Amino acid sequence: MPDDTRPSGSEADRPIPDASVGPLVSVVIPSYNCERYIRQTLLSIVAQTFTDWEVIVVDDGSTDATVAIASTIDPRVRVVQQANAGVCVARNRGYAESSGRYLCFMDHDDYWFAEKLERQLGWMQRMPELGVVYSTCIRWHAVAGVFPPPESLRPASDEDTLDAEFTGWVYHQFMRDSCALTSSALIRREALDKCGLFDIDLAYSEDWDLFLRISRHYPFAQMHWPSTLYRQHLNQGSRVARPRDFRSDLLLRAEKDWGLIGPDGKAIDRSEFQQLIARYRMEYGRQHLASGDRRIGVHALVDAWRRHPAKLRYLGMAVAGAAGWKPTD
Repeated sequence: MPDDTRPSGSEADRPIPDASVGPLVSVVIPSYNCERYIRQTLLSIVAQTFTDWEVIVVDDGSTDATVAIASTIDPRVRVVQQANAGVCVARNRGYAESSGRYLCFMDHDDYWFAEKLERQLGWMQRMPELGVVYSTCIRWHAVAGVFPPPESLRPASDEDTLDAEFTGWVYHQFMRDSCALTSSALIRREALDKCGLFDIDLAYSEDWDLFLRISRHYPFAQMHWPSTLYRQHLNQGSRVARPRDFRSDLLLRAEKDWGLIGPDGKAIDRSEFQQLIARYRMEYGRQHLASGDRRIGVHALVDAWRRHPAKLRYLGMAVAGAAGWKPTD
C-alpha cells in the first residue's frame, strides 16, 4: 500500500500527555430521551482508571430529564444541545466540539468496565500504526425488566490480549459483518480526519460504513477482553423493519467502490460474498413479512434466492409469503 495512505508512526515515542495540556481522549455521547440510563453510562466513564478525558454529550432534542442529569455528573462532562437531527449529526457535532487525540463514540445507554480506556490506549501506544482499537462486548439483557448490575457481568478473565483474526488489516472481515460495536471502539483522530465522519444520509449501519472506510487505510486491533456492556432493547434498530436494506446496500456499494480485496491482499471469496448478501436479503425479507409488508418481503426473498439458488428455502419463503404466511420468530 502506498506510504501516503498509512498513518504516521511518530506517536510511538511520545509520552501520554497529562490533563494540563488538554484531554487525550474525547468521548462523544449522542443522547435522546435517555433519563433512565444516562447516569449509569456517564458514571462508567467517571470510574475509568485512565482519567485524562473529556465527555461531550450532544443532546438531540430530548424532552425528558436527560440534560439535567448529564449536567450534574462531573465537571469534565459538557452538554451541547441541538434540535433533533439524528444520531449521525449529533456524533459529528460532538467531534467538532472535541479536542482529544483519540475519539470514542459511546451510545447513551451502554457501559464501560473501568480499564477500558487504559487498555486501549496501551495498545495504541504499542502499535502506533493502528487507526482503531476495539473490543468484543457483552450483550446486556434485562431480567424481569431489570438490567443486572454491571459488575455481575464482568468477565472472569482479565487477560489483555488481541484476537489475531480480527487484528491488522481487517477490511475483508468488515465485508462479512460489522465486527466493532461503536461504543467499544477507540479511534485515532487522524483516521477520522482522513476517512471522514458519520454519513448523515444513513439511518442505519452508519458505524459499519465508517469502519469500512477506515479499514481501507488503517489496521485495527481487537481486544479479546470485552470492555463494553451493550444494552439490549426490544426496539433496537436491527429489529425494526426499514424501507431500505441498509446492510446489503452498504456492502454492495463497498464492493463496487473498493472490491473484495483488502489493502494487505486478504479477501472475502466472491461466492461467500454472494451468499452473505443473499442471507442479508433473506433476513430483510422475513422481517418485512413479519411486519405485514408482503410486497417488500417477497421481493427481497426472491432476490435472496436469485443470489444463492441452492437455498431453495428462500424461494419457498417467498412463495409462502405471497400466499399470506408471516414468520413468527
